[in-house]
Amino acid sequence: MHPVIKLVSQRLALGILLLFGASALIFGLTEALPGDAAQAVLGQSATPESLANLREEMGLNRPALTRYFEWLGGILQGDLGQSLTNKLDIAESIGKRLGNTLFLACVAAIVSVPLAIFLGLLAVRYRDRWPDKLISAVTLTTVSIPEFLIGYLVIYFISVKLGWFSSLAMINDSMSFGEKLYTIALPAFVLTLVVLAQMMRMTRAAILNLMQSAYIETAELKGLSNFQVIARHAFPNAISPIVNVVMLNLAYLVVGVVVVEVVFVYPGMGQYLVDSVTKRDVPVVLACGVVFAAVYIGLNMVADIVSILANPRLRHPK
Repeated sequence: MHPVIKLVSQRLALGILLLFGASALIFGLTEALPGDAAQAVLGQSATPESLANLREEMGLNRPALTRYFEWLGGILQGDLGQSLTNKLDIAESIGKRLGNTLFLACVAAIVSVPLAIFLGLLAVRYRDRWPDKLISAVTLTTVSIPEFLIGYLVIYFISVKLGWFSSLAMINDSMSFGEKLYTIALPAFVLTLVVLAQMMRMTRAAILNLMQSAYIETAELKGLSNFQVIARHAFPNAISPIVNVVMLNLAYLVVGVVVVEVVFVYPGMGQYLVDSVTKRDVPVVLACGVVFAAVYIGLNMVADIVSILANPRLRHPK
């Protein structure tokens, strides 16, 4: 078997195993939480009889492993089941919210990825000079602050003090594309700040690592400008590590959007997940967790596969 096919197959198999492991871990952690969906629906004043009746109706009186494997069997058949608290179809509910989450993540990615690469190239071009130091200082500051704190600071200064945008990012299907972009401006800005720093720093490091290579010295001796050397010779050879870090940050954009969605009350997967955890709605929590895990594992696999395909020793074995 060709080494590339073998490695790609191994990554795919590992991804599937990780997905099953993630689902089991999420189920176990949810089961470990105090209370259950019946308790959340009826409240603390519910009688033991009413709790027992509702648990039987919801199927919570069965062993945990039985419920997990029943859910897993439904997932393998494409059935996410129903919510315990409102009896709505989970797949339909997730479909609407996943679209909102992907829209927010895509907007942030479209802004952050080119900007991070440009700032990385700029930092290398003016290495150890004030533009490089300024870019590094700003990105280090943003990467050191939790996203929820950045969100609240943005709300306070931009929304409350300046009044430029609403602090609530409530979008709906009746809005035009432009209205949606205006509504999600603040959460998209926060997500951009969160992932921009890591991508920029990795781009800078990857290119600087190649600047000591012999072919770079040859390009400089030909009389090419510093920027031409970076853009034409160093950057193309740094694509593989840059793609890796971009994929990892795109995965974080989708998975890490939970906190930002809660801060801005955005109707996406993150808000749905947090509400379901509060209600102990295990099927919804499992479904959301598996979707997030699938996105994260999938994008990581894409990064691994790109690295494998970018390695000429694997593509052309002796």
